[in-house]
Amino acid sequence: MSNYIEVFERTEIKYLLSHEQYVKLREFLSDYARVDDYGRTRIHNIYFDTPDYRLIRTSLDKPVYKEKLRLRTYGDTNDFTDSFIEIKKKYKGIVYKRRVSGTYKKAYDYLVRDGYPLDDSQISREIEGFRNIYGNLKPVMNISYDRIAMVGLDDPNFRVTFDTNIQWSTDKPDLRREVRGREILKEGEWLMEIKVAEGMPMSLARRLSELKIFPTSFSKYGRAYMDMRGFRGAGYVMEQEQTSYEREVIAYA
Repeated sequence: MSNYIEVFERTEIKYLLSHEQYVKLREFLSDYARVDDYGRTRIHNIYFDTPDYRLIRTSLDKPVYKEKLRLRTYGDTNDFTDSFIEIKKKYKGIVYKRRVSGTYKKAYDYLVRDGYPLDDSQISREIEGFRNIYGNLKPVMNISYDRIAMVGLDDPNFRVTFDTNIQWSTDKPDLRREVRGREILKEGEWLMEIKVAEGMPMSLARRLSELKIFPTSFSKYGRAYMDMRGFRGAGYVMEQEQTSYEREVIAYA
């Protein structure tokens, strides 16, 4: 587990790409970054929230500060698979991610069955504090996707990820079960994230402009939550109170 970084602080910029844009950009990036040692990986997540979805509803209102809690694994998952409990926070556009690792069964039992924390580290104490603040956090959604991650040839802090086949499900969230969920992206689409500690290379910014690839606001959990609530586009009226983000999407869809 020592190969994994426990604390991240960086800017993450998201883009939605067509398959054609993806192919052209991958060709361009070959001079700047390489695919990491894991290649194409299936990533699985359980998101935790309150019964009234307080965390994601707050997030969709685009506050200055927001946070989420999730349990993550890579590839096929069983009791002994390495897993990560992650707190992800965003403040004024900067993403802070803190995580601890342990076997999936121990992590799942801690979060779902009131078991013991994975260790006695500062990050574990922060996770426990997070759970105490919100109280009654439950596993509410599975989100899985295929990821290709690239790391800079000269700058290891420069990373680009491409996600596709993003699926969500609320059917008994447990990563030991392979659940085929609903798709978030359109066929052929990719979600790209550029992750930098400082600024983006100017040559990359120019290439993005040439390919008409522009930043977008995109949350996997947020999109899945809206899909779960039945959002279908302009003119659709939801029965529950809407967040400002939902009202904005309906107005401009």
